[in-house]
Amino acid sequence: MSGKEEARTRSILDLDRMVHEPARLAILTVLAAAEEVAFLFLQRVTGLSKGNLSSHTQKLEAAGFLETLKAFQGRIPVTSFRITEEGRTALGAYHQQLRALLPKEGKR
Repeated sequence: MSGKEEARTRSILDLDRMVHEPARLAILTVLAAAEEVAFLFLQRVTGLSKGNLSSHTQKLEAAGFLETLKAFQGRIPVTSFRITEEGRTALGAYHQQLRALLPKEGKR
């Protein structure tokens, strides 16, 4: 393996695994596009089960990438999420890492 290939492999392995996991990447991407997102909307958009969505949002919250908001609409409890600045920064850094791994125009 050449030095370039080794560096590329290291770059892939250095991707933030908290963001790189497909379900969490989907969650962060949706949250980055909105101010606040309700649990049921996020579940519908990502296609995750309630359990999977809960598990992934808990991991993202523990990492400081999102915050969970609890409220009531009338008597109905509503859970929603908001991406934090740390989460927005991590998502941006992840996107930069991915772009750096792509071949330059005209090169393969």
